Amino acid sequence: MALTYQQLLTAIPVVLDAGNVPNIVGDAGIGKSALVREIATNLNGALFTTVVSLSEKGDLAIPVPPLTSESFVETKNYGRLANVQFGYSETLISIIKYAEAHPNQSIIWFLDEFNRGTQAVQSELMNLVLQRKINSLRLPSTVQIIIAENPDSTMTGFTDREYGVATGDAAIKDRTVRLVMTSSTTEWLKWAKAAGINNLVSAYLTQYPEQLLVIDPNNEDLAPTPRAWERVSRNLDQLQALDQKTQKELGADIFSGDLGDEVGVAFAQFVLAQGQELTVATLKDAKDGKKQFENADEATKIQVLRSWLSPKLASEEEAALFIKYLQLVSEDGQYAIVQTVGEDFVDLLRVMYEQAIKHPQGSVAQLYQYFAEVATRGDNR
Repeated sequence: MALTYQQLLTAIPVVLDAGNVPNIVGDAGIGKSALVREIATNLNGALFTTVVSLSEKGDLAIPVPPLTSESFVETKNYGRLANVQFGYSETLISIIKYAEAHPNQSIIWFLDEFNRGTQAVQSELMNLVLQRKINSLRLPSTVQIIIAENPDSTMTGFTDREYGVATGDAAIKDRTVRLVMTSSTTEWLKWAKAAGINNLVSAYLTQYPEQLLVIDPNNEDLAPTPRAWERVSRNLDQLQALDQKTQKELGADIFSGDLGDEVGVAFAQFVLAQGQELTVATLKDAKDGKKQFENADEATKIQVLRSWLSPKLASEEEAALFIKYLQLVSEDGQYAIVQTVGEDFVDLLRVMYEQAIKHPQGSVAQLYQYFAEVATRGDNR
């Protein structure tokens, strides 16, 4: 079971109101930090963040001796220095000061990348999460804690993950509420429109929704994530200010730096193809239609073939031409197109079936059979 970003905006406050600690588990770059920021805003709460993976044992809180006049050292050249051997975390100081200055305002303390901290650091945080205490200091009642973790292979549904994490203590698992976060391209695209994400990024992900987040256990290198696409958008904004030749030279390398080579190159091709879009008319009429189609990026191929889907495919001539172009698309692309047929063009399939019964050796029958083969191929993945 997993919840989307929008669902978690509702679920996490429910857990907080119940006096429990939400533990958001999700892949790197999926938007956990952005989610917590929005929750804090919605609750009109002050947000403080500690990145546990960057913490060392003793960073959070170690005893501090009382400061008296004897605790200071006067120097000749460097002024007055406090002779302090130990110190509290600055984040904790800020939280306490804020709570005292704003006794009625909610405070969210976000412990990010919790299970990427060492076992020693996690142990140090145990009382904070479970007992709301640090040594003799008890957290103000207005402070609510949210933790976030990357999945590890011991978690249900994540046996293929290989993040560099330290498996969490059983007490943490037992006393926090695990909320698994999943990606939703539909939600992300709605957010992207309001956030000013480059239109070409949105257009590409509309065509290739499965590439918002790619998890490949066999590839430990760069791969698309929602956070990576946001960086790609900013890079693209700057790249588009340059001339077309420079865009062509740099685009694939810049985008691959966030998305990995395969998707980065495909997106660069998609960007460069804008203004040179193929149409169904081009494929039908142009002498070099096949060549243009072969040179197009994958997303454009899928888009133009999807736009071709209509009752006209029940004619022998159209079906014969369509199947030739369909076979020039990758297996994943073919499956995406056939999935669209099954979801949005049921009437077309019925007409094609009737035509295939009448003319079992015809092009319509061949196309209908090919649709069936591609759909079955997708089911076996």
